[in-house]
Amino acid sequence: MEKIIYLDNNATTKVDEKVVEKMLPYFCKEYGNPSSTYTFGGNVQYKIIEARETLRDFIGASRVNEIIFTSCGTESANTAIKGVLTANKTKKHIITTKVEHACVLTLYKNLETQFGYKVDYLDVNSDGSLDLTPLENMVNDQTALVSCMAANNETGVIFPYEKLAEIVKTKNPNTKVFVDAVQAAGKIKLDVKNTQVDLMGISGHKIHAPKGIGALYIKSGTLLSPLLIGGHQEAGKRAGTENVPYIIGLAEACKLASDNLGDEATRVKQLRDTLEAGILKNVYNARLNTNVSNRVPNTTNIGFEYVEGELILLHLSDLGICASSGSACTSGSLDASHVLKAMGVPFTCLHGSIRFSLSRFTTNEEIDYTLKMLPQVINKLNNISPFQKELNDLKKLKA
Repeated sequence: MEKIIYLDNNATTKVDEKVVEKMLPYFCKEYGNPSSTYTFGGNVQYKIIEARETLRDFIGASRVNEIIFTSCGTESANTAIKGVLTANKTKKHIITTKVEHACVLTLYKNLETQFGYKVDYLDVNSDGSLDLTPLENMVNDQTALVSCMAANNETGVIFPYEKLAEIVKTKNPNTKVFVDAVQAAGKIKLDVKNTQVDLMGISGHKIHAPKGIGALYIKSGTLLSPLLIGGHQEAGKRAGTENVPYIIGLAEACKLASDNLGDEATRVKQLRDTLEAGILKNVYNARLNTNVSNRVPNTTNIGFEYVEGELILLHLSDLGICASSGSACTSGSLDASHVLKAMGVPFTCLHGSIRFSLSRFTTNEEIDYTLKMLPQVINKLNNISPFQKELNDLKKLKA
């Protein structure tokens, strides 16, 4: 296979070569421990401060000390959620949505079963948009935390987390709000200082930084018990010697992402729309799972009726095309997507839904190739489907 057509950027991204260049000196030349008192380590500490300033600007925080570095989005979420709950042990009520990432939902399930927390779940509408109608009545004086994602990893739908935080704080100012911004960062502008959000997590490998680095915004004055206990690093909120090269890489990736927000909103979105429209036009049993315009510009989710999604992905893989049937963290499961089930996507295409997610490195030629090969794959699978009669009838109706 000579070329890979990578359309699974919500799972992970290519590390930008410019990011690697920024990281390299901190492996073998400027390798000092930033906690050291001598200049060789102090110079590294200064670079971490610069990186923290970059992250502050990237998410629109007010202060440098509101940013701590973590290993990934999962650690950011766990630090935020467990940290808030541990600091507020008497409150046992949480609110979230039914379509959160596994790193959030699995943690909440654990808190329910192992520690007696009550978790209420907000629904989404059939188009994947978040239904905030019940929220005000859900919040009470025992609500310790409300959390939601900024953008859904499977559909790309942007959630009104600013409005959610406003509703929560109006009902109970002491309730903390955590936003998982892993899939929004680098695709849309973030500006936490103009919201009532208390915590926000991001992950480096979704924005062309390496795997193994993330960040967490903690609003000044937010009580948070650390997840990792040990040294004084990260203002006592996350112990462990700083992963300097990766912190430098994350900061550079954030700079590049900020510089490319315009490209995301125009060229990448146009490529996504071209792919989406081409599939719907040329594959008669294709169904767009969400038509919400308020999506991150790189993501589409399309269902193929009466076809098994894993078979589609295997055939695409043989052609060098990489896509996904949902979250990478649940790709080993045979269960249908919990996101699509919450949306009420018809059973006829629930197991045949594919997520395509682009990046600034995606080209016109790659989209053209995908649009050339995908209809052939679906047609081949249609011909071996046990539901061939239904497919033929559907084809006649659409003809």
